[in-house]
Amino acid sequence: MDDTPGAPDNPEEVPEAPRPRRSLDRQILTLAIPALGALVAEPVFILIDSVMVGHLGTAELAGLSLSSTLLTTAVGIFVFLAYATTAATARLVGAGDRAAGVSAGIDGMWLALLLGLLTTAVAIVGAPWVVTAMGAPESVVPHAVDYLRYSAPGMPGMLLVLAATGTLRGLLDTRTPFVVAVAGALSNIALNAFFIYGLDMGVAGSGLGTALAQTGMGVALILVVLRGARGIGVDLRPHLGGIVAAARAGTPLMVRTLTLRGAILATVAVATSLGAVSLAAHQVVNVMWGLAAFALDALAIAAQAMIGNGLGAGDVGRVRAVMRRCLQWGTGAGAVIGLLFAAGGWFLAPLFTADPDVRVAAAVALAVSGACLPIAGWVYVLDGVLIGAGDGRYLAWAGLVTLVVYLPLAWAVHAWAPDGAAGLAWLWAAFGGAFMLSRAVTTGLRARGTHWMVLGAGR
Repeated sequence: MDDTPGAPDNPEEVPEAPRPRRSLDRQILTLAIPALGALVAEPVFILIDSVMVGHLGTAELAGLSLSSTLLTTAVGIFVFLAYATTAATARLVGAGDRAAGVSAGIDGMWLALLLGLLTTAVAIVGAPWVVTAMGAPESVVPHAVDYLRYSAPGMPGMLLVLAATGTLRGLLDTRTPFVVAVAGALSNIALNAFFIYGLDMGVAGSGLGTALAQTGMGVALILVVLRGARGIGVDLRPHLGGIVAAARAGTPLMVRTLTLRGAILATVAVATSLGAVSLAAHQVVNVMWGLAAFALDALAIAAQAMIGNGLGAGDVGRVRAVMRRCLQWGTGAGAVIGLLFAAGGWFLAPLFTADPDVRVAAAVALAVSGACLPIAGWVYVLDGVLIGAGDGRYLAWAGLVTLVVYLPLAWAVHAWAPDGAAGLAWLWAAFGGAFMLSRAVTTGLRARGTHWMVLGAGR
């Protein structure tokens, strides 16, 4: 397990210390609520861009849709920058070495800068090829290329936001990223209006405004971290060993993310094969599921930070108490949101479409997905627990296993399910039910053991 002096040989032998539930709840919500606000920043950016560009024309909006999807996919792949820095910083701070924790975060930020610059170069040079390869119509291509090229310089800022946010979460500060996210969203509105309409730059102006807003957010968060680092004498220069360590810790988490993306893409592909009604209704359900995921992921972020801190401090009782209470919050929140989905589906669907067939399919699938949300709440929290423990390698293998389990089920829906409400219901039973259940089993079995409970400053 761990050679840290004073650490128990077997965490199972340590009884859980009594923890005032109200105090624990307060700390969980203090971390989770601001984290939820920061999580919605990127969707808000895209929403703002979509509203403004939508008034320019259909081709412009289609170009934005394609390019923004490519950018958000890239950011999603690199989300390990936030997760890995959260775990590393929280563990070291919990072990009493705040300077080392901040230093680990800064190494993660240097890695984010390098990856951001590389991604920017690839996007600018390869924009026409990527857009064409995605099958964009000729009228859409120039707008998609413009948005991609003008927004790509914001990638270093976007990735620095991830790494700096992870560092601050590891320091148990989710409020600062929330404040910066709100400021970034507001500045994005002003910048886009100025470039799109004031300077008549069209879609390119939207990309430039977003890039500047993202860069500003990255700079603001960097300054917060650096100010704290100087106060405790942390060296701000890049350290090759630290950057390599950050990359090594993040690689398994990137594999995990890719397996999740693979499952999502497979689900979209099956929905497409079921026909236009199923695909349109799937978009409705997918949007609502995404909103629920933000709430559940906020609890996972609280679990990440608190678990890492508890393991670093060698406090097994606290780790168990945090895990148990976060799981209760996650499954409870999933159940409440699921009931709202089931009861409100018939009222939500008309907000998205006037097609009666799509409304029925969306309402039925929302009920099915709602029934699966308590399982999803359990999964999101346990993901956060194991990420906070730095157990990325296990999560990578578990992700591959669950993807292998899910793909035959998705294929079966594609092969035998009918179009419309029944087919989409089966698809969401496969994704929200079977896929999430397989993730619950793999993470639950791990959490029941003690191999992930490495105590002290290092893993």
